[in-house]
Amino acid sequence: MAEGGPERNRQHSNNLQGLLRLAVEAGSVGDAAPELHPMPEERRQWLQDALSDAFNGQLDEIKQLKDCLQILNETSEDDASDEERRWNALDTVADLCENLDNARDFCKLAGMQLVVNNYLECSDPELRWRTAHLIGTCSQNNPFVQEHVLNLDTMPKLLDLLNSDNNDMVRIKALFAVSCLVREQEAGLREFVDHDGFSVLMRAMQSSVEKLKVKAAFLLQNMLISSPEHKDVLCSMGMVQQLVSLLQTEHDPFHEHVLGALCSLVTNFPFLVDFQQCQEPELGLEDILIERSRMLKDQEEFQEELEFCEQLLRVCFSQPEENGMDR
Repeated sequence: MAEGGPERNRQHSNNLQGLLRLAVEAGSVGDAAPELHPMPEERRQWLQDALSDAFNGQLDEIKQLKDCLQILNETSEDDASDEERRWNALDTVADLCENLDNARDFCKLAGMQLVVNNYLECSDPELRWRTAHLIGTCSQNNPFVQEHVLNLDTMPKLLDLLNSDNNDMVRIKALFAVSCLVREQEAGLREFVDHDGFSVLMRAMQSSVEKLKVKAAFLLQNMLISSPEHKDVLCSMGMVQQLVSLLQTEHDPFHEHVLGALCSLVTNFPFLVDFQQCQEPELGLEDILIERSRMLKDQEEFQEELEFCEQLLRVCFSQPEENGMDR
């Protein structure tokens, strides 16, 4: 404790400036190192000014959040003249909430409840996708916000948007929000499974929207790696057959994630049911993998996809890495 103990600490205001002042003074009188000198006044003033700017900037961002909430609270969805103000308000909040502290403050100000209840399922697709994007931005790597969002019964709404919205951007942003609520979040993953999220994800992979397909396949691949306990559920719902059917289409960049998901399904799975499903002759998976390997072997940009093909051939069909082909 610095010289003077609690009495000395009480002389400093309980904010960032006071903390800096205390740290500077403590450093100038400490006895842990020899010949410590007080900080030059110019340097001390510079640090205090810098911290003051940061503290004021934090207050300014909270004010911006409150101003945006006022716009979102007061304007009516039916008022076309205010639509751009609402769009801008949601965009501003999303930018501010890339900061984890601002995201928590937004929830504490009842902002998340407002946007989930009033804008996530409104008639304007511009508001729907911006709201879904905001939910994802706030929730990403933020357990406090994730729990808050899930308590608002948001997961089924997002899955419904992902599954059936008629606007592509809404579906893409809904998937982004879902991914931010399920990855490394046990409660979110539980809700995802309880609301048949894997079926919704599979349908997204079968859509004609390229960006949606890629992101859905990538999420599935990562979920299988991080949560292998759900492999039996996926196997029982015919996920192996559906993934293989996706590979039977014209070659697409998202096939890399489809193959990655298949690899995750057949790796270290104790019941081996999906392993056996991969071997079903009517699927023709072995022929697909051999042909795909031949096609990709000299294309450097597809090396990871090629490795997935070779892994599946080794695991499911006991094919050596070279597959009998000149590499």
